[in-house]
Amino acid sequence: MAILLLLLPLLVSAVYGDEKAFIGVNIGTDLSDMPSPTQVVALLKAQNVWHVRLYDADRAMLLALANTGIQVTISVPNEQLLGIGQSNATAANWVARNVIAHVPATNITAIAVGSEVLTALPNAAPVLVSALKLIHSALVASNLDSQIKVSTPHSSSIILDSFPPSQAFFNRSWDPVMVPLLKFLQSTGSYLMLNVYPYYDYMQSNDVIPLDYALFRPLPPNKEAVDANTLLHYTNVFDAIVDAAYFSMSYLNITNVPIVVTESGWPSKGDSSEPDATVDNANTYNSNLIKHVINNTGTPKHPGIAVSTYIYELYNEDLRPSPLSEKNWGLFDANGTPVYILHLTAAGTVFANDTTNQTFCVAKDGADPKMLQAALDWACGPGKVDCSPLLQGQPCYEPDNVVSHSTYAFNAYFQQMGKSTGTCDFKGVATISTTDPMIGAGHGSCIFPGSFGKNGTITNGTSLAPSSNDTSLGCPTQYFYRSCSFTTSVIIGAFLMTAVFL
Repeated sequence: MAILLLLLPLLVSAVYGDEKAFIGVNIGTDLSDMPSPTQVVALLKAQNVWHVRLYDADRAMLLALANTGIQVTISVPNEQLLGIGQSNATAANWVARNVIAHVPATNITAIAVGSEVLTALPNAAPVLVSALKLIHSALVASNLDSQIKVSTPHSSSIILDSFPPSQAFFNRSWDPVMVPLLKFLQSTGSYLMLNVYPYYDYMQSNDVIPLDYALFRPLPPNKEAVDANTLLHYTNVFDAIVDAAYFSMSYLNITNVPIVVTESGWPSKGDSSEPDATVDNANTYNSNLIKHVINNTGTPKHPGIAVSTYIYELYNEDLRPSPLSEKNWGLFDANGTPVYILHLTAAGTVFANDTTNQTFCVAKDGADPKMLQAALDWACGPGKVDCSPLLQGQPCYEPDNVVSHSTYAFNAYFQQMGKSTGTCDFKGVATISTTDPMIGAGHGSCIFPGSFGKNGTITNGTSLAPSSNDTSLGCPTQYFYRSCSFTTSVIIGAFLMTAVFL
């Protein structure tokens, strides 16, 4: 066994040593206000996210991902597993409907068959391997098996005695499933999908695991965990779990199947029993995890070997059941506002952009034109937005409609107020967007405040509009599609709207 343990990193390196690790993101949909697929894709592209995992094979989302280059892992939901695992025709139909109908336009690279089946749906375990094989056979029949890998995500709880990693092993009661499963992954060139949650290991350790060890924070040498069998030093829980999985496979004589972490993250909010579910800890964990992965750090057992990882998750899912932490794993709220700004600085790195420079306030689709007009009146009046670019003959006059003009004014107000909470509502007719409004057609030379513009340089926010006795702008209602009559009633109405729209 000692010789096998020494050869294990060499075998893995020989097969997978040249691969570059990537960071992806899971996209859950348990939101009361789920963004449209096009909005989701816009956010992914703005954040340089090129790998995503879906928990289903939603047609609208797959169509939105078409021709983007984003690599997509789709999923067979657990509730469909029994049917697919017992019927070749059902599996073939699933692949035809959810894969063949979308490739090559949509870059599907993997299929996750079920999710944590052994622990979440053990009655389906007997058909799990059959389901993987039938899905793979359907891919072979369509000559897609080399492009699309088939696997199934596991909870790390199937690993027993995970420290020291060299003594870890899979729960033996699952050997009738794990042995043929791992042989299938080996024979098809696929990988073990593993969900790794140091947060839960820390929470369940009764203070045995230090918080810094769970969060990737630097530890003094005397605080590092040492595997007495290998003398390898572990500076974080994540690496220890991944290596425990490698060792567990080796005890089943599987030595060349790599690992992809399909879920990992940290909640930003929790109830009274979860005091370490905080924004600061979530930011620290995910920032350090991303840097750890994209630097191709590998693990102590396999340094330099890619451990690509999908962050859990893109959005906070407010419809998830209790506890509170279950609703707060996301990097973004439903409107695209970041829950926190990750501590990443490398240009072009996934999630490295300061997303506060990539949020805009725009008119909400389908908003009542009369409400938009009232909000526009307020923004260009009491809101003190400089709306002179909206005058006829000025750069932002076209397109000459209330949606375009109100988007300009709403965004200008949002930017000049420092994007503070509550400054992009306007009685419900405005919403925050991560898509630069300048990207829309028909804006010509108009530069929206906060936009990066056509030359990639961010523009300054608006200055305050002239005071009410300043006549330099002429009739302010020229922005508003009405005759030039600024009556006392309009002035009173504008002041009343100050309370309404703030």
